[in-house]
Amino acid sequence: MTELLTISEVRRRTQNGFVTARVHAQVESAAARATREGKPYCEISLADACDRMMLRVWDNHPDYKSCSALQDGDFIEIDGEFAQHQQFGLEAKTWKSRNLTSDEIANLLAGPAELRAKQSTDSAFITQTVAAISDPRLRGICELFLKDFGERFRRTAAARNYHHARRGGLVEHTAQMMRVALALSPIYSQLNLDLLLAGILFHDSGKLWENHLPEDGFTMGFDERGELMGHISIGLELVNSLWRKLQTEENGRAWENLVPPSEDCRLHLLHLIASHHGDMQFGSPVYPKTPEAMTLHYIDNLDARLEMFAAGYLTAKPIAERIFDRVRPLPGNLVKSLEKFQSG
Repeated sequence: MTELLTISEVRRRTQNGFVTARVHAQVESAAARATREGKPYCEISLADACDRMMLRVWDNHPDYKSCSALQDGDFIEIDGEFAQHQQFGLEAKTWKSRNLTSDEIANLLAGPAELRAKQSTDSAFITQTVAAISDPRLRGICELFLKDFGERFRRTAAARNYHHARRGGLVEHTAQMMRVALALSPIYSQLNLDLLLAGILFHDSGKLWENHLPEDGFTMGFDERGELMGHISIGLELVNSLWRKLQTEENGRAWENLVPPSEDCRLHLLHLIASHHGDMQFGSPVYPKTPEAMTLHYIDNLDARLEMFAAGYLTAKPIAERIFDRVRPLPGNLVKSLEKFQSG
């Protein structure tokens, strides 16, 4: 039987020529098209847990009729030869298709074993890190968020295109940002680590509505709240809502004499969310005005861009030895890192 590969694995292997493989994917969209000469074909966007590709089915293909009947959300297997097209990128050449079984669909939705293990580890790390926050107000609101929205959080992508743009990508991004914050804290002891960690958890929380994926698919739909408000505004609203829910009469009395004051604590957390894009031209209503806000902004950018490099090395077109085609929004072509020194 032909080897079963993810779309990303096929993309990597086709950098060196043709690859014979099976790919399991979900139909994101299927549309009838026509060439300039009027020749009909189908254009099918396919997605799995980590990547996407376009399948073009011409009217003389044996599977043209069955592919023309595909609906958004269907699950199929493509079995055949894959290659890189100079203009269109990854494409299937000689191939056949079939619908997936229910067991195959369940395995596809679960994602590759390596990705499942990583996201499970990252999710547990976030929970443990939140539990170690000293400030009871910040710890409480973080735990309430994970309790009320944890399942949705674990299905949300960090972005639509550029980085961690996959189911669970926001968990990966958040966990890595927390690791960086914990590493920086002993060096920059003036930082309020509790606040920084809470800000990291909530900075993209609005993306639970902007970039949310359903339980049964990889298609990132569009949400009216996400469209009308944007993730920063939603994140601010979410924190205020959870804070009010947390600040019961009993908690209110317990918080009265805490230092810093609870209202200051809430305002600073809101500022980290509002300013995390770093500049008004990139969507933040305010600039970072505290050390924690500036730190969060740079940690966010660092992790996003290093993820872009990592993905680019795996998927971008090689244009020379150790050089790859540009991956937007990075500013130029990618060059392989210098290998780490090995003694002996």
